[in-house]
Amino acid sequence: MSKPPYVIGIAGSSGSGKTFFLNCFLDHFAPHEVTLISQDDYYIPANTKTQEENKLYNFDLPTAIDRNAFHHDIRLLFEGQVVYKEAYTFNNPAIKPSMLEIRPAPILIVEGLFIFYYEEINKLLNHRIFLHAEDEIALRRRLRRDLVERGYSADDVRYKWINHVLPAYRQYLLPFRDQCDRIIINNTDDPAPIVAITNEISVELREKVLSARK
Repeated sequence: MSKPPYVIGIAGSSGSGKTFFLNCFLDHFAPHEVTLISQDDYYIPANTKTQEENKLYNFDLPTAIDRNAFHHDIRLLFEGQVVYKEAYTFNNPAIKPSMLEIRPAPILIVEGLFIFYYEEINKLLNHRIFLHAEDEIALRRRLRRDLVERGYSADDVRYKWINHVLPAYRQYLLPFRDQCDRIIINNTDDPAPIVAITNEISVELREKVLSARK
């Protein structure tokens, strides 16, 4: 690419609605206009971690991510190169990981819990979006997801929430909230507010980024 991408950093607590927000956002653009790179695809394998006494791994730490590889691949996208990466399977040996093909585009979305905490990544961001949901609402969403989609027990989910998720959010993400360009409060399961916000942002980006590159 002749110009570096316009980089949007999107982060929020677990259960804040990031996935729905991202899907709505991406639906406004063609694949050649926007690309997404997610921190979640750079988890270090669980078998390299030390288990806690209850045999659970803590994935909610900056050291749980292959930070160097994440940054390296973002830089490749800046250089106009295609990134090939195995999708993360949440340590499920029954799932064969798919191969991601992340192509450079004028708009680059960088998503993840630690993207503001990682200084080398934070400084690449042009626009920062923070999604927030109240703790009780976020936990309810997390329970619904992990019990149904990932087969965890309710006790495991609650243990991780109290001992891993909330401490990580408060230490590594919440301090950056006031530095973000847009804070989105998402305490409802009504999709209309998120759809409206992504509509607004997409119009701004078409005028600010895409039109300028034609």
